[in-house]
Amino acid sequence: MNLLEGKTALICGVANDRSIAWGITRAFHEAGATIALSYAGEKLERRVRPLAEQVDCDFVENCDVSSDEDIKQLFTKVKQKFGTIDILVHAIAFANRDDLAGQFVDTSREGFLLAQNISVYSLIALSRESKDLMPNGGSILTLSYYGSEKAVPKYNVMGVAKAGLESSVRYLASDLGPKGIRVNAISAGPIKTLSASGIKDFRSMLNTFPSLAPLRRNVTLEDIGGAATFLASDASAGVTGEIMYVDAGYNTVGLSLLEKDEG
Repeated sequence: MNLLEGKTALICGVANDRSIAWGITRAFHEAGATIALSYAGEKLERRVRPLAEQVDCDFVENCDVSSDEDIKQLFTKVKQKFGTIDILVHAIAFANRDDLAGQFVDTSREGFLLAQNISVYSLIALSRESKDLMPNGGSILTLSYYGSEKAVPKYNVMGVAKAGLESSVRYLASDLGPKGIRVNAISAGPIKTLSASGIKDFRSMLNTFPSLAPLRRNVTLEDIGGAATFLASDASAGVTGEIMYVDAGYNTVGLSLLEKDEG
């Protein structure tokens, strides 16, 4: 069943074929959605355009989400091309590597504001432009991580940004709900992506995770793509303001002990 047949999705943040945004893009395409993509910076264009061809996407635009003008230009082009959209995916986050490597207490003012601007405010700005292109309602989806509510080593300023992002999801859901627009987030388990490579000791985290998560495995792009398809579809028409964990159950575990499985 094509859950997204007849729907148009603008997906912001595809970086390469290992990015979570690409996993979502691929899942949406398989579910019947028409895809539009935006990417961050000319360096990523050579990676994104070949991927766009794989999902029959002929709308690929650069957008610097730190620029209100760039965002307005993106949505002007979206309106000219599609008229309306049904889905917005915000898969954008950034922090200076130095602010992830040390202690959180040493975060610079500039680094803190940068992480909040790119990782949090961009959701608000993109949602503001999207609402006018969703006259029949729609679904807005963003990506979070467990470091938003627990102190995760080396996640630092990004954890605080994700906390702000999750709070923004709730406020946006409240604002846009009367328009029939739902706003949700997926909190994913660790996945080897371009952005994750900026987190010190990430490989160790990835290798240890299956020993701690109830499902005893890492999550995949397919796992996240499936959850995103549900949240973007009419099957989740009554769901908004939620943070959906797709982390093999890790967030449900209190004290994690490395034990051998029985049987």
